[in-house]
Amino acid sequence: MGNVEERTPITPSSFAVGRAILGEVRQAPILALIVFVPVVIFLERTSPDAHTLLFLLSVVAIVPLAALLSRATEAVAAKTGDAVGGLLNATLGNLTELVISLAALQAGQYLLVKASLAGAIVTNTLFMLGGAFLLGGLKHHVQEFNRVNARFQASLLFLATIAILVPSLISEVDQPPAPEVSQTLSLGLATLLVAVYALGMLFSLRTHRELFASVSHGEEDQKPWPLSLGIVMLVVVTLLVAVVSEIFVGSVQVAAEHLGLTPAFVGFIVVALVGAAAEMTTAFSAARANRLDLSVAVALGSAAQIALFVAPVLVLVSYFIGPEPMTLQFWRGAVTMMIVATMAATLLSNGGRGAWYAGVMALALYAIFAFTLFVLPPATPS
Repeated sequence: MGNVEERTPITPSSFAVGRAILGEVRQAPILALIVFVPVVIFLERTSPDAHTLLFLLSVVAIVPLAALLSRATEAVAAKTGDAVGGLLNATLGNLTELVISLAALQAGQYLLVKASLAGAIVTNTLFMLGGAFLLGGLKHHVQEFNRVNARFQASLLFLATIAILVPSLISEVDQPPAPEVSQTLSLGLATLLVAVYALGMLFSLRTHRELFASVSHGEEDQKPWPLSLGIVMLVVVTLLVAVVSEIFVGSVQVAAEHLGLTPAFVGFIVVALVGAAAEMTTAFSAARANRLDLSVAVALGSAAQIALFVAPVLVLVSYFIGPEPMTLQFWRGAVTMMIVATMAATLLSNGGRGAWYAGVMALALYAIFAFTLFVLPPATPS
């Protein structure tokens, strides 16, 4: 009897999660890739030196986990609204970037950290937002979204890019300051950005939440999960994403050398795309369901969160786990791309309406940046 009593609290959740995953696989065959999650974990234990294979398998394994994470987030967002749902999805989706960056930070790979941060901002503002506009516009002639929320997120993102621009500019003056000055400046700016982000959450979710209400009410392609199941799935899938991300981090550098890729390209493009897989799944499916509000909230909200929270936190944490403090000083090419991407996202979201060709323009700009980094990576990034 004692054994039965001990098992009863967890059995319903375990069966519910299993049934949910099987049901999702039937509706979306791509989720069958979930089998690669135990495969990559097993391979990492038995063949830890197979870096290229581990790198490729971990990328594949993150895809179904991202899809499940987005479905679980949608279940919670259905109860909280698109504004909070977008914030929640951005927070959980950025878990992959945070895990990758922390591991690289501890190893002293600051180029990979900064490239992944800059790439995540550009990927979210151009690739994710552009893809949502394109996919949603191909199904719906014109889509509307809350432009107040879009302007707010774009303004936060612009503020963060200016904060990143300042330390990068002082290194270009005739008499560049000592490294200690750049570290002190970055530490102060990181603290300021975290405070601004916290006050922004208070403004959008508490004192002026009525300004961020959804203007579109799209159809639901799938019946949302119960809230309790969604929360359980969030916890389980988030833990699996963390495990697979650790494997990805351990193999990405050696695999990149074998594949002939530079650290800048891997961080800016590969790591950013893999890290944003969860948000992309939600943003694209929401756009197809005519819920462009959620797509814009996830894309711009995630980019703003990386710039205002993840990057400053990494600066603060580097004082404890890094070989030396990290600064907010990025190489000029990365700063230029972040500013241009922020301006493009502001222009695209300013009207509160989306169409498929707007997505084409955003994706074309992202392709320009990606091709440039692939052909001519920055020679001496800091």
